[in-house]
Amino acid sequence: MNRKKKVNQILKKKAKKINDKLNPKSKPRYVSKAERAKHEQEAGEE
Repeated sequence: MNRKKKVNQILKKKAKKINDKLNPKSKPRYVSKAERAKHEQEAGEE
């Protein structure tokens, strides 16, 4: 029983990963406070 369960868990995990890659998130990538300040400073220089 345990072997069957483990195999099923592995297969489900792989399927979930593939599904996540095919359906990317619509949320924008997180940009840290330091990165934002750096970008603003660069924009201010130009």
